[in-house]
Amino acid sequence: MAAPNLKNPNTITGKTQTASLSTTSVTSILSNASNSDKVLKINSIFASNVSASATTVNISVSVYDGTNDRYLCKTLAVPAYSTQIISTKESYFYVVEGSSIRALASSANGIDIVIGYEEIV
Repeated sequence: MAAPNLKNPNTITGKTQTASLSTTSVTSILSNASNSDKVLKINSIFASNVSASATTVNISVSVYDGTNDRYLCKTLAVPAYSTQIISTKESYFYVVEGSSIRALASSANGIDIVIGYEEIV
């Protein structure tokens, strides 16, 4: 595992990852494989309630290091027809090799996730 030099990277590519949480099980949204030789700079995470039942849906979002989940939010209420900001560019963080961002919703098909990030190689 050789993470890139953040002072002088070879490339920085802006990307967007989207997901619909179709189950009430923990779902991996964005992964950085072991030995990828890259780091992912997370600029923003948004969770939108798209539930057809027009009820509040709870969401948990974490960074998973392969062993433990470290939560950005735990059981955060997302009211009907609204969006919660989980993270913004002002509070950016990195997903290193062998780690991922995971999410869990209290209602299947109730939450859409959008992650804006930079892939640094």
